[in-house]
Amino acid sequence: MAETDLIKLYSSRILALAADIPHAERLPTPEATVKKRSPLCGSTVTVDVVMKDGKVAEFGQDVKACALGQSAAAVLGGAVIGRTPDELDQLRDQLKAMLKDGGPVPDAPFDGFEVLEPARDYKNRHASILLAVEAAAEAAHQAVGVTV
Repeated sequence: MAETDLIKLYSSRILALAADIPHAERLPTPEATVKKRSPLCGSTVTVDVVMKDGKVAEFGQDVKACALGQSAAAVLGGAVIGRTPDELDQLRDQLKAMLKDGGPVPDAPFDGFEVLEPARDYKNRHASILLAVEAAAEAAHQAVGVTV
């Protein structure tokens, strides 16, 4: 990876998101907890959720990942409250398609993931970027009693 590519990939916006992750504390009494790890880079994310009326009411996350994984967790954390498990599944699928297939940016309220479009070309970073979203979707399903 050339130095100019690294500068483009780790933009000031990505670094700002990584430095200010919403809901960066674990919940004291979650209804579901999911931990995900990327074997390629060793990034880990643990997500806690509490659901109310089928929507995320409380959310906490512990993110130990690169700046790209942290920024993805920040975008997720900023929009996850009030989302259903199906909306989180849609986000996961849209984000995966954006990264792997050149698909569009996820729908609002998750359109902040556009900041990660430059990561499309870096397949070795995709798993870290997807960790928080995958964990959140799985935890939301577990909390409402649906096995995924």
